[in-house]
Amino acid sequence: MSKKTLLIVYHSKSGSTERMARAVIEGASSIDSTTVDVVAKAALQANDEDLLTADALILGTPENFGYMSGALKDFFDRTFYEVEGKLKPLPYAVFIKASNDGTGALTAIRRIANGYPFVESQEPLIVKGDLTDEDVEKCRELGLTLAAGLDLGIY
Repeated sequence: MSKKTLLIVYHSKSGSTERMARAVIEGASSIDSTTVDVVAKAALQANDEDLLTADALILGTPENFGYMSGALKDFFDRTFYEVEGKLKPLPYAVFIKASNDGTGALTAIRRIANGYPFVESQEPLIVKGDLTDEDVEKCRELGLTLAAGLDLGIY
């Protein structure tokens, strides 16, 4: 069985989304698997080659002005045409640290994801307000679930 790659791309400015990303990475890395590699990159460092070698994707962003971060949008801008027609459908999940309700960021991500093509494989995780220990645990579960799905051959 060949190794599969779970790519986690995120942006954080204040540190809350970074804390969420670390929990997602921890959860994804916690499965006892020799078949899944977890690769985490800041949105400004991730590129089209990362997408082309990924078997699944988790995207993380703060909500900025009711939208995703500029850094995550930049990732989409820099990779869309480079992978067009080359990318197999990728299962993906999203986590958002929101000050409002996160729906604007989620709507924009979903719209862009449809064009890649990404296939939403889990319910999005939107944390509104202050980040709690329970929210961090949900982030771990998000990472664990997608990594386990890759390991089991579901994705």
